[in-house]
Amino acid sequence: MLVFTIFWRCGNINAKEAKGLSINDSIREKEIRVVDSDGSQLGIMSPADALKIAEGKGLDLVMIAPKAQPPVCKIIDFGKYCYEQAKKEKEAKKNQNIVSVKEIQLTLKIDTHDIQTKASHANRFLQAGDKVKVVVKFKGREMAHTELGYDIAKRFCSLTEENCVIEKPAKLEGRNMIMVLAPKKEKK
Repeated sequence: MLVFTIFWRCGNINAKEAKGLSINDSIREKEIRVVDSDGSQLGIMSPADALKIAEGKGLDLVMIAPKAQPPVCKIIDFGKYCYEQAKKEKEAKKNQNIVSVKEIQLTLKIDTHDIQTKASHANRFLQAGDKVKVVVKFKGREMAHTELGYDIAKRFCSLTEENCVIEKPAKLEGRNMIMVLAPKKEKK
C-alpha cells in the first residue's frame, strides 16, 4: 500500500504568477546556493535537499539570482514575495516623472501679437515641466524662403528663453521646420 503526502499551499503557483522565476520543483540546476528566510546562508546543496528544508518550514524555494555561479535560491513565502515586488514596482511607477510634449504650430505669415500669444502658451507649458515642439509650416512657394522660418524660430526662442533650453535646434524636415524646447532645470 502506497501513501502519498501532498503539500498544498495557497493553491497552485502558476507560470503567470511566477513572472519568470523558477519555483520549487521547476528548479533544474545541479547545485544551488541557499539563503534562509532570515537572510542567513545555508550553503551550497542540491535543489532536492533545499526543497525538503523549505517544505519543512512551510515555505517555497525561489530562484532569485539565476545568473550567479551557483544560482542563488531563497526560502521564502512566494505569495508575500510577489506582493512585495508588486508594491516596489507600484512605488517606482509613482515616483516616475512623465514628461509630455506639447506642440505649437507657426507659419511664415504669423503676426507679432500671435507669436507672442503662442510664446506665452509655450512658457506656461515649460513652467509646468512639459517639453514644447515648435513646428513652422511652409505652404506652397514658401519653401523657397526657408531662412524666414529660421528667423521665426529664433524670434520664438527669444520670447521663451527665460523658461527653456533648446533641446533640438530648428531643422527642416520636409515642409516643416521642427524645433524642440525643454524646460530649464531648477537650481537647488
